[in-house]
Amino acid sequence: MNIKPSTALRNEYPQISQLAKASGEPIFITNKGESDMVVMSMQAYEEREKMFRHRDMVYQAELSRLSGAPAYTSDQVDAKMEDIFRAYES
Repeated sequence: MNIKPSTALRNEYPQISQLAKASGEPIFITNKGESDMVVMSMQAYEEREKMFRHRDMVYQAELSRLSGAPAYTSDQVDAKMEDIFRAYES
């Protein structure tokens, strides 16, 4: 875990930026000894957001399944996809 004072963000921005990119981890910024904010690289942020979107899709699918929506086996899905591809090729 990386913790830096707010003065480091102001005075050492290039080093903080490089640390965020190299570590891929959030950097916790403090102000007067108290937690204040978190800084992370854009790549780490985008990966985190992608993971959250994926998790949301899994939760939605599970809620749908639990509410009685039809479920399909992988064989049923494969067969349906084959039908779609064959129809498209014709």
